[in-house]
Parts: sequence; structure tokens; C-alpha cells
Amino acid sequence: MEIRPTTDQDLGIFLDTMHAAFGRFRDTPADGRGAWWSAVEMDRNLLATTADGRPVGTAGAYSFELTLPGQAVVPAAGVSFVGVLPSHRRQGVLSAMMRHQLADLRARGEFLAVLLSSEAGIYGRFGYGPATYTQRLTVPRHEASFAPSRARAAAAVPAPGQIEVLRRAECGELLEEVYDRYRRAQPGALSRPPRWWALGAGQPPVAAAPRYVAVHRDADGVADGYAGYSLGDGGVLTVDETIAADDAVFTALARFALGHDLVTKVVFRNVPLGHPLRWQLADFRAGQVSDDTDWLWVRLLDVPRALAARGWCADGELVLDVDDPFLGERARYLLTVRDGKAGCVATDRAPDLSLEVRDLGSVYLGGTAPSTLVRAGHIQAHHSGAAALADALFRAERTPHCLHWF
Repeated sequence: MEIRPTTDQDLGIFLDTMHAAFGRFRDTPADGRGAWWSAVEMDRNLLATTADGRPVGTAGAYSFELTLPGQAVVPAAGVSFVGVLPSHRRQGVLSAMMRHQLADLRARGEFLAVLLSSEAGIYGRFGYGPATYTQRLTVPRHEASFAPSRARAAAAVPAPGQIEVLRRAECGELLEEVYDRYRRAQPGALSRPPRWWALGAGQPPVAAAPRYVAVHRDADGVADGYAGYSLGDGGVLTVDETIAADDAVFTALARFALGHDLVTKVVFRNVPLGHPLRWQLADFRAGQVSDDTDWLWVRLLDVPRALAARGWCADGELVLDVDDPFLGERARYLLTVRDGKAGCVATDRAPDLSLEVRDLGSVYLGGTAPSTLVRAGHIQAHHSGAAALADALFRAERTPHCLHWF
């Protein structure tokens, strides 16, 4: 078997192989405009072939930016297009491609890789850990009243400003601008490069599928949030994506959706865990949670660089013994945090925590508490205060959340 990088001339065979791996057919125009894969970067993809040249597997990556705790924005490889033909599974093809890809990412100087996992049991063995989470919130229209405001809390009253209803085709540039401001302040958020919007690559509202968009403007008329939605059969209004500068803007957009006429229920997709909307309803149970699941998975390729890149909310020192069984690497690091910045160097000091690189990926953005993984048996704490110290260090100023699909 050979694993080789692709060129522009390989586009057709690369896409056909990837679709065949999932039992699907490519039924989009030849130029790909509007297809979910249209933003493919052919210089970042791999093709696995047999000795006689038959393609049997694919793997690829996108060039993104990832916002870390402390609002640091860093490059991240968005791994996608991973598939192996059913005839060649469980023969080491996937492992070989993953190992080849990780080496390629390191050679490019990248220290973080991220992905969305179609099957949660696959990517942990390659060093990826779930790092952000999302859920669906469904509210029956007849139970959508809001609780009386208490102490005029900012998150419980409508944001100053107004909402304008536009069609998706009318506001592409505006959505791009609002999303870009949002993602730079939101830990766990990924960039949406301009070519994604131009090509309509991905899911709504990036894709140009027919949608109405409720655009919120502040008191000065500046757009600071939006909610893309559609009304389906049975009066179900589905909000594909809600982008808001703060909780007050989110509340204003939620009130708009829940006040829509001829609606039986409103479905808010991709809501962060712990979001206050349920608490703002008069009936807490009216907010019905479903599809509580992982979203963005993180893989550290250079532990010292990755830990030094993010911001920190507490001071302290922690010795991490990090095992990377997939790449056959193990090292011990001293993490020192002072005034929101960290240094990370190799050390021979006794470890506070022993963990695999996938677990470090899970806690990296602050969305998974190290103590949770200690209790689950993933991380070994070597003294009684280690887990609490790690929780204090790794927490983020804001719950990490990723909306981008790739």
C-alpha cells in the first residue's frame, strides 16, 4: 500500500473514493459549487492506494484558526474526508493514513489538529479527545413564556436594539462579518475562511440553502447577532445557528423565534451546555434537551507549544506525564502559569498527573474538567490536590463551543 499527497488532478478520484467509503454517490455539479466539500484543499489531502494503484482510502485537512481560552487565535488543521473502502477495512489502512497525516502536520509546523467524529469510538486511539459539547433545545410554542425579570438581570431582559428579517441570499457578507467577530471571542470556535462563504461550503447558513435570518442590531444599528431559521412541516421552526455577541442578544433572538406565528415548537440546534435559556423560561421543563453530544475533538501535536499558546485563569505549577501511545512517544512537562500566561518545559520532577495525549486534548479548551477524567479512570492523580489544581488551571473564562461543521 502507498499513501501519497494529492494534486488538483486527483480531485475526482479523491472525492469518488471518499464517497464510496460511506456508500454514497457524488451527485453535485462538476465544479462543486454549493457542495459541502467544495472548499477542499487538495494540497492537504492524502490518498491510499494498493500496489496496483487502486484507491482505497482518503484523509484530508482544512486550514482553520481556533480560538483558545484567553482569546488567543491560532492555526489548527481541521481533519476531514477520512474514509476507507469497505473492502479494505481492518487492514491497517486508516492507522497508516492517520500516522502519515500527523507526521505531515508536524512537518508543516502545526501543533493542533481538530475534527468532528462521525463515530466516537474511532479517534481516541489516534490521540484525539472530545473537547467541546453541544445539545439541541426544543421548546413547545404554548410553553414559551419567559419568567418575570428578577433584579433586571441583563441576560433576562431584551437587548437594546432591533431585529430585522432578511433572506439568506441577501445577507451573506453580513453573516460572515458577524460570525468572524463572534468566533474571535469564543473559545473553541473555528474560523470560516472567506472561500467557504463564497462557495457555500458546509451547512446552513454557510450553505446558500433557503433560510430566513433574524439579524439583531444594537442601539447604534450595528449587527451583533443573527439566527438562521426555517419553518417545516407541522409548524416546527428550526433555528440552525444562533450567533450572539452576548447573552442579552441571544435572549432577544430566542424571544423572536419563540414568538413566531403559526409555530407549534421551536428547535434550537447546537446550543452550548449550561446555556441560561432554560432558566429564563417560566417553566424550566419547557426547554427539552436532546442530542447532548460531543462536537469538536482536539489533538495536540506539540504539547509545550500548545499549552503556552492558550490563556489561563489561575496561577500554579503542574507536572504532566503525557503518553502518546499511537506515536510511541512519552514525555514529562512542567507547566508553569503566571498572570494568565504559561511556560511548558521538559522536566524530570515527579508527576502530578499522568495522562494520555487524548485526555490532554479533552481538557485543553476548558470544556472537560481534569477531575472528571480522574474519576473516570482516564487520568491518574498522584496526590490529593492534583485534580483540583488542574481544574483551576485548565478552566476557561467561557464555556468552549464550536458551531462550525466541516
